[in-house]
Amino acid sequence: MICSSKFRFSFWLVQGIVAAALVFSAARGGSAHIGRPALPWSAAEVIHIDREQPLRIEPLYDDSELVSDAELTAVLKQVQPRFPQKQMKPNYVEHALRIWGVDAEFKDTEVLSGAQLRDFLIDHGRYLASWGDSMEPLLVESRQGVEVRWGKEEGASVHHDHWLACLTEAGVPLHQPIYTPAKHTRTINDALQQALRDFRVDEREVEWSAMAFGFWIPPVKSWQTLDGRTVSFDMIAHRLMRGDKKFGVCSGTHRVYSLAVLLRLDDQYSLLSPAVREESRQHLLAVKQLITESQFEDGHWPSNWEMGAEAVSHPIDDPLHKQVIATGHHLEWLAIAPEEFHPPREQIRKAARWAIDTAVSRTPAQILEHYTFFSHVGGALSLWRKSRPADFWHTHEPDPVAAVDADAEAE
Repeated sequence: MICSSKFRFSFWLVQGIVAAALVFSAARGGSAHIGRPALPWSAAEVIHIDREQPLRIEPLYDDSELVSDAELTAVLKQVQPRFPQKQMKPNYVEHALRIWGVDAEFKDTEVLSGAQLRDFLIDHGRYLASWGDSMEPLLVESRQGVEVRWGKEEGASVHHDHWLACLTEAGVPLHQPIYTPAKHTRTINDALQQALRDFRVDEREVEWSAMAFGFWIPPVKSWQTLDGRTVSFDMIAHRLMRGDKKFGVCSGTHRVYSLAVLLRLDDQYSLLSPAVREESRQHLLAVKQLITESQFEDGHWPSNWEMGAEAVSHPIDDPLHKQVIATGHHLEWLAIAPEEFHPPREQIRKAARWAIDTAVSRTPAQILEHYTFFSHVGGALSLWRKSRPADFWHTHEPDPVAAVDADAEAE
């Protein structure tokens, strides 16, 4: 589904009206407006963080046989953030922002830039313009920090700390302002400190907390939560490895990705003890064996990849979007993992071939329906070309006017 320029104009016009209303309210003596200095906190920082920019895991490979320039351009065109401006889904925006980055810009004015994606997530006025005042806010302010409404409810972020992890992967700085429903200005650091205080290692979903904390707090390895418990990256790594895929979303692949992230961070910051690092290595080597055995002849991995060879010998009725989930996510973590954790490169190239063909053959409506899953395909293939989607697109983006003209001639 592609938004019209007229609708885009209307969306930003509504946001202007919302902002004007807030200023008008403040001028009449109402509550503090967006942009006022942050109020004093009642709790000290859990961890003082010196860096302003989050850490970044650099890709390790540039394999043009896995995905060519033309193929990557075609896939990235499919996963551009072309979202309906009314009732924009936070989960879609988070996925788009994490792969494209906060600095992404597009020649096509109907595609949301990285800054626009970011602002929807951190500015209640922008969220209000899309959802209206009948929807519960996305941002929840407390005296100790800023939380995010998450879960299956409409208009919420779907996963715990996914909002924070995606903003972090997108390169949003620590002191980026957050504009709350209470019309106070907070920062990413306030949200991060709240997440550190509230973290529970026995939660069902720790995948995104692991990444957010890993990209911000090293060389710190442990901290105390609000209830006085000490949490460490060793404990988080154990939680990521515990149980099978039924304990993790997206067929358990996010846990594999987060564990690969911790191992890469450990290379530089020694976040894990030697024993836990070795356990993590062995876990990824076991995953390597499972995906080596569970890949289908056409290149895709099934959602029950953890069954190894049995997944192929006794196939399940796997809908296409679940195959996209498994294949795209495995390609993504493999792109940041050392080769010791890889199945044969030819198998990885087969998976990429299937992912490219599947993504490029979808209609815009089909991509939008399952945007979050296809976004991982675009992000993974960019990593395999040792690039970021925004950087690659900046160099290879086709002229939208010329593309329209070409389509008209073809008709």
